[in-house]
Amino acid sequence: MSDGTAGPTADTRPTAGDGGTDGDPESEPTVDDLLDQLETLEETVDEEEEVAKVRDAMRTATKLSRPTVFGRIVHGFDRGDIAEALLGSIIFGVPMLVEGGTQEVGAHLATHPAYLVGTFVVTVAAVVGIVYVADFQDVRVDDPFLGVVPRRLVGVLGVALAVAVLGLTAWGRITWAEPMVALGNVVAALLPMAVGGALGDLLPG
Repeated sequence: MSDGTAGPTADTRPTAGDGGTDGDPESEPTVDDLLDQLETLEETVDEEEEVAKVRDAMRTATKLSRPTVFGRIVHGFDRGDIAEALLGSIIFGVPMLVEGGTQEVGAHLATHPAYLVGTFVVTVAAVVGIVYVADFQDVRVDDPFLGVVPRRLVGVLGVALAVAVLGLTAWGRITWAEPMVALGNVVAALLPMAVGGALGDLLPG
């Protein structure tokens, strides 16, 4: 028999232990949570167009979750990038222009073509590592040459190569009467100049 009074009602407000999110930063959704939801969604859709959209969203979420040192997204390669790469190439390259060791290395490379090619390959790999692997910035590849060659890679190497050729020639460090020796000097100087150009382009200043 009821006495006419209302019985106790459940308190539906979230408490510290019931999974509420207010004031609990650990329960805030993360990119990993989003990826889990997208993976679940991918299993439920069956049309190819829908699957492609879900996978594209997953790739975007993955990119957003990838940490970078300075947190910038970098597109293209414009005049500002050229100026930064030029400055980095000069700073790293001046010692190569004035020290005699560059000529010794260049003469050695001139007589060992395999080492010459290997040094150039290492130079390209170093620039690729700095620009696209080390995550100093989130570098996006837009409109690559021939559909595969990134413009930033070509730009950084091109600026460093110009500094090496013009600097060594103008300062009388090489003579093109001996092209192989001159090429060896250029390749020897190109490695630190390209590294400097890549760092100058990406590091904030």
